[in-house]
Amino acid sequence: MLDAGNHLRLAVDAERGTMSKIVEQDVAFIRALADLLREAELTEIEVRREYGDNDELEVRLSRDSTPAPAQNYIPALTPAQLAPAPVAAGPENSPASTGPDLSNALTSPMVGTAYLAAEPGAEPFVRVGDTVTEGQTVLVIEAMKTMNQIPSPRAGTVRNILVANAEPVEFGHPLMIID
Repeated sequence: MLDAGNHLRLAVDAERGTMSKIVEQDVAFIRALADLLREAELTEIEVRREYGDNDELEVRLSRDSTPAPAQNYIPALTPAQLAPAPVAAGPENSPASTGPDLSNALTSPMVGTAYLAAEPGAEPFVRVGDTVTEGQTVLVIEAMKTMNQIPSPRAGTVRNILVANAEPVEFGHPLMIID
């Protein structure tokens, strides 16, 4: 196996105390896996090939995955924006409502980075107050270097945009409210 220092190490089967035969094809296969690991920016690949009885190749490639520095970003909503407007006390007004109504929120279908425009400097896909049609692209999420268009789930009006441009999002993260 190739370790973080790109040193070739062989895995020994602890139960049998044997080592799989490493032939030129296996070395080429391991190099191809190492290239794939690097090109796809993966941190680990594990493969097991069985050639027959007591003849197998088990390879685990990994590389150092030091965490990336934390990204600083400005949240889409400030605490003042999230605070409910003052209302007169009464039985119909319960104190349970502490933020925006997310019942009509469009949520992120994947982990990635949300972009509100097709490219830097371009007009955003939608703005608060815009009317949208079902299926209209309202933003894109970049995931694994692929731009994924996120459509509006219904026709309506954009009431609130809950993410900033280039903000990292998680699966299920509220993106915008469309009524």
